Amino acid sequence: MSIGEKFTAAFITEDRWQLYFKGLGITIEIAIFAAIIGLVLGTVLALMKLSTDRNGKPTVWSFIATVYVDIIRGTPSVLQLLIMWFIVMKSSDNGVLVASISFGLNSGAYVSEIVRGGIMAVPVGQMEAGRSLGLTKAMTMRYIILPQAIKNVIPPIGNEFITLLKETAIVGYVSLNDLTRVANLIQSRTYEAFMPLIGAAVIYFTVIKILTLLLSQLERRMRRSDNR
Repeated sequence: MSIGEKFTAAFITEDRWQLYFKGLGITIEIAIFAAIIGLVLGTVLALMKLSTDRNGKPTVWSFIATVYVDIIRGTPSVLQLLIMWFIVMKSSDNGVLVASISFGLNSGAYVSEIVRGGIMAVPVGQMEAGRSLGLTKAMTMRYIILPQAIKNVIPPIGNEFITLLKETAIVGYVSLNDLTRVANLIQSRTYEAFMPLIGAAVIYFTVIKILTLLLSQLERRMRRSDNR
């Protein structure tokens, strides 16, 4: 079979190219919802890990956040997905919802470290300045520290989203026809692996390259604004 015939069998026959784009749509949908969950959860976890009592000692919330991050980062994401599908949400038949929550919980652990690092990068004097103005610790964090930390965390959070997009390739374990599983299905129909898998790889690469370029453009704009 020639390259042209392999391409036709993998993409043209029975309009199989549509399956790739439907699979890509599921991949992007899961990644976006998971990123939103991860960003919110990660911010909360970061604030929990940074919480201290009046004596400056870590609180119970800090301990809980630390344990959560250790567990999530210490177990494979595919295992977390299977636990979510077969145990935690076994009564649900919405694979996209289950996968989004699973990846969101996973991403939250990594985002929390990114946000925590961004907050800690803000000079300590900023907190002291806010307190000297009569603001509470929470108000200083909300109105002074977090706005400055956002600039520090946007680039790594963008990279986390790119990583998250690639990690969704395992959702075929819960019977979701994402881009990777579509390539496997077409491979099983055509009995030829090269074109379906390479085609999926090219689609992944194209999407991630576009996101990388957008992220680089955002970083350049942020640097220009800092230099003004």
